[in-house]
Amino acid sequence: MHILRHARIAAVTACLAGMAGSLPGAAYAETASPPASKIWDGLKPDVFGDRAIKLDTGVIRLEAPKRAQDAALVPIDIYIDPAKAPDGVKAITVIVDVNPAPVAATFQFGKDSGITHLATRMRVNDYSYIRAIAETQDGELHMVQTYVKASGGCSAPAVKNADEAKKTMGQMKLRQFAEDASSGAKVPELQLMIRHPNNSGLQKDPVTQYFIPPHFVQKLLISQGNRQILSMEGGISISEDPNFRFDYKPAGSDEIRVEATDTDGNVFRNQWPLEATGL
Repeated sequence: MHILRHARIAAVTACLAGMAGSLPGAAYAETASPPASKIWDGLKPDVFGDRAIKLDTGVIRLEAPKRAQDAALVPIDIYIDPAKAPDGVKAITVIVDVNPAPVAATFQFGKDSGITHLATRMRVNDYSYIRAIAETQDGELHMVQTYVKASGGCSAPAVKNADEAKKTMGQMKLRQFAEDASSGAKVPELQLMIRHPNNSGLQKDPVTQYFIPPHFVQKLLISQGNRQILSMEGGISISEDPNFRFDYKPAGSDEIRVEATDTDGNVFRNQWPLEATGL
């Protein structure tokens, strides 16, 4: 996919350029208020062409901290309002305007997956808008945006050392949360955690001081039996040890299956029985 190819090229280019003052957000990193959307105006044709995008229609909602505690682990929550999109949303694209590879990920939702909430963690390289663009079943695009103050997320050192990351790479954990009337959860949820360095290409080896090549989870497929629930095509903006939590509608009692593919061609698979409390 061209978006992912751009992600890898952008990461290497930023490394060679030295990052420091070359990123779009550097000029306004210390401003107190959000800048004009000039960066987005340039990005939009590359990602969506001349398609019309509706803003703040209520179809989706995006939550993120106004100031990130850790720019390499910025939590985002995306909510879909079924009343505003009765036929459902088929895809959501997440964009971080000033990141070297702005398209963070595109999530595709399986038919009748029932997803109304998706949470993950992002890298944010400078003060920036984060955008979520939903495509409804009728082909309309709906966007929400929020401004996040963060700095250096794409070049932040890895939490684990390289040997530890290599040893545990591809390990997965799946948590299943039952419907809980007391908390307001009307459908069960899944939380998938994957051990992977998700190297951005902008981080330096602490010993050699050479840039670590980009190496990240590029594709993800989560299904129940043969029914797709959620898939993703991701880039360098997804954090180390990718983490995804979402609600869904189970169908039958088939197991939950996950397949993840990274940019080195490694394929990681796992599966778990559907817990009785999740039915």
